[in-house]
Amino acid sequence: MNKHISEQFDEELQSARTLMMEMGGLLEQQLKNAHEALLSQNAEKALSVIEVEKQVNALEKELDDQCIQIIARRQPAASDLRMMIAVLRATTDLERIGDEAKRIAKLSLQSGSHPFPDDRFADIDSLMDRVQVMVARSLDAFARSDVDNALATIELDAEVDRQYRTVMERLLRDMREKPEALELWMNMTWVTRALERIGDHAKNISEYVVYLASGEDVRHTRTNNT
Repeated sequence: MNKHISEQFDEELQSARTLMMEMGGLLEQQLKNAHEALLSQNAEKALSVIEVEKQVNALEKELDDQCIQIIARRQPAASDLRMMIAVLRATTDLERIGDEAKRIAKLSLQSGSHPFPDDRFADIDSLMDRVQVMVARSLDAFARSDVDNALATIELDAEVDRQYRTVMERLLRDMREKPEALELWMNMTWVTRALERIGDHAKNISEYVVYLASGEDVRHTRTNNT
């Protein structure tokens, strides 16, 4: 009987992890679509991101319910409890990444009537690539319980923050020099802010990997190389 209960518990834990990774995969596609919607001025892609966000919210609720039921029924201890806490926290960050992807999609629709500069916001394109890498690596680290990859992903956030500041400086300069396109510059400012937040959420997910492996909460701390 104890073995049967233990096997059921393991299946429930794995089910929660699998559902979280499914949610993560959906959000990776959402970010890709939001990227294309913005820089290719593709309204169809933007609308798809906005629509799919409902599915993201439903997955968050399903995961919350699963984790809470497991904790209530099984009363897990030690590493199993850390797993449930990490999944719950990561799910919240994933849902917020979905919110930011939706925000970018909406901003892309508002920007569609404005001609882009000749470089088509190459610096924002680069920042979008970088935060997508962070999200993908954080999810891979979580799936594999790969602390080294998680720590490397945490380090990437400093690069995102530096790039964010550079892009913001450029946009503020554009506002001063070309005020006739103020709405476009403002929209891109909000896009850039959304990307910086996505990087923060990916960093959070990586920090949960460290917590899951060691029990150490490294949130709000600095790594040795930063």
